[in-house]
Amino acid sequence: MTRPALLVDGVGRDYADKKNVVTALSEVSFRVGPGEVVGLLGINGAGKTTLLRIIATLLTPTRGRVLVDGVDVEADPRAARRHLSVVFGGDRGLYPRLSALDNALLFGSLGGVPTRDLEKSARGALTSVGLLDVAGRPVNTFSKGMKQRLHLAVGLMARPSLVMLDEPTVGVDPLETERLRSAVAKLPGEGIGVLLTSHNLQDIERLASRVVMLRDGRVTHDLPLHDLVEQNGGGTVVTVLSSEPCPIAAGTAQASGIRVLAGAYTPEDGVWRTEFEVAEWTAGSLRALAEWWPPGAVKDVRVQPVGLEQVFGRLAGATAGESR
Repeated sequence: MTRPALLVDGVGRDYADKKNVVTALSEVSFRVGPGEVVGLLGINGAGKTTLLRIIATLLTPTRGRVLVDGVDVEADPRAARRHLSVVFGGDRGLYPRLSALDNALLFGSLGGVPTRDLEKSARGALTSVGLLDVAGRPVNTFSKGMKQRLHLAVGLMARPSLVMLDEPTVGVDPLETERLRSAVAKLPGEGIGVLLTSHNLQDIERLASRVVMLRDGRVTHDLPLHDLVEQNGGGTVVTVLSSEPCPIAAGTAQASGIRVLAGAYTPEDGVWRTEFEVAEWTAGSLRALAEWWPPGAVKDVRVQPVGLEQVFGRLAGATAGESR
């Protein structure tokens, strides 16, 4: 069997004070194979941050073990870090007055890349994220999305077995989001395993082949993305564009199998946009929706299958008000 890029085996983590013991993680087990992108999902308080900190060698588990490319992160954290890159992104962690190339060279050197290989590795990493043509520009002239791609390039300098990406597209404009996703999509072809967390579920849908879901510190689902959606999906998402707001409050379910997901006014279009989840899309359900508005108010109706966002909402909804 091929050695996994990441093996999480029965990991638990407790936090204790003088009065109480709180279990943040309990018997968490999964793996990320070489060249595999795994999405890690869970609502706030599910245990994701604790788990990521353990994998990143910033926190020790109370029980269980984590292996990065076969190296135990607790027994030998320094060796484990040589096989691991953690990309949190953001404006911090880069030297703004240095060029992109100089940042890559500096962090590559600190990461143990041999001097003779530094420049070749730096240029290769910048090429892989589409920044070679601006390699000489100071980082303080970069957009947020370009900085995120530079963070990824820096993380690739030491040729890790595993890359952990935490919210890589937060605050990034749509064009830069696509560029970043394209860069991440190349990693499996290079045999690099990726553990991806993101509140932007389109990142997970576009990049992950498998999803691990945490709830209350435990793994509730570990499935290929397609199977997760198929087993927990069903139904249709319908978007109604109208000249007047939907008279039914968000979250309301109707006897006809229609549930209001959300509604908002979009000034750029000059219309109200309301999303519904419909158990079975038929001519009858279309008529039921149309009857909620006065004649002529509905401008357009768009229909698509239930996706990961709706499935995640269903699976996480039972504990949506909890935190840890």
